Amino acid sequence: VLVADFDAVLMRKDPPFDSEFFYATHLLSQAEREGALVLNSPAALREHPEKLAIMEFPQFIAPTLVTRSAADVRAFHQEHRDIILKPLDGMGGAGIFRVRDDGMNLGSIVETLNGNGAQTIMVQRFIPEIVDGDKRVLVIGGKPVPHTLARIPQGGEVRGNLAAGGLGVARPITPREREIAGVIGPKLAGRGLLLVGLDVIGDTLTEINVTSPTCFQEITEQSGFDVAKMFVDALEGEISGERLRPTTEGQDPF
Repeated sequence: VLVADFDAVLMRKDPPFDSEFFYATHLLSQAEREGALVLNSPAALREHPEKLAIMEFPQFIAPTLVTRSAADVRAFHQEHRDIILKPLDGMGGAGIFRVRDDGMNLGSIVETLNGNGAQTIMVQRFIPEIVDGDKRVLVIGGKPVPHTLARIPQGGEVRGNLAAGGLGVARPITPREREIAGVIGPKLAGRGLLLVGLDVIGDTLTEINVTSPTCFQEITEQSGFDVAKMFVDALEGEISGERLRPTTEGQDPF
């Protein structure tokens, strides 16, 4: 069976974006050249690493540093006093650390995350609104789902991720979240990213998830809005659009 024989191929491999993930996107790009419809677009997946993709939208993010330099991290901490450090290739809240004003264990944390200067990491100013939840805003076909899932940290954690024990609470989307999605969603949809998960803390964008965004089930169960139907409708629209395109120049697509 050829991949191109299917109506669509859904690429939803979880991070990390390691060599196997990278090679998979190239194989799927070859499938596209052979006529397959792949979503999300393999090329777009390569171009939008989930931690770094937010840098395209500085108007929505907290002060952020991307570096391998321990000295730069210390200078960032001196300026902002309360910071979050994270690896660039993690998921589910793995490897995320908070360092407060006293700087306790900052050196050890940096060494652990960056492998003594071998790995690039991300550092951000701590956003205190995390106590109200790390909100997942799903964007499908460039349009936001009308409900979000606030993932609320439990038991003294600063991580709200469900995989880290966070409590998921569905809420109507706020005007600020709709504003963020309204800018980012259409732009990413135009690049072949049918399904995107924006992470928002307070009014601040913290991450753009493009590999395997979740929270369909929790939002649907709690709000009654059928997220899966919205996704399938958008997917069918993509399939129909694909079928209208000639496979070769001058050939009738029907």
